Amino acid sequence: MARLQLNRGLRIDAAKKQVADQLGLAVRDIADPIVMSEVREDLNIFRVSEGPGTVDGMAAKINIARKLDIEINCVNLFKKRTGLAF
Repeated sequence: MARLQLNRGLRIDAAKKQVADQLGLAVRDIADPIVMSEVREDLNIFRVSEGPGTVDGMAAKINIARKLDIEINCVNLFKKRTGLAF
């Protein structure tokens, strides 16, 4: 939500609605940890710092940027430095 608020100048309610719409959820589901845990697993957008043995933080950010169609500076820099396109 914070990225949408900052990048697109949205208020929190509008940011929540946009994320919910893009993920195919109801706005109330975004605050439900059980629902969001399942959504993160299904979409491979785990928490950025899950701990050892889980998806890499950068991979999570790349998947979040792709799924939510937002710009994330570290993702753009990573793409630029590695020459990878995803």
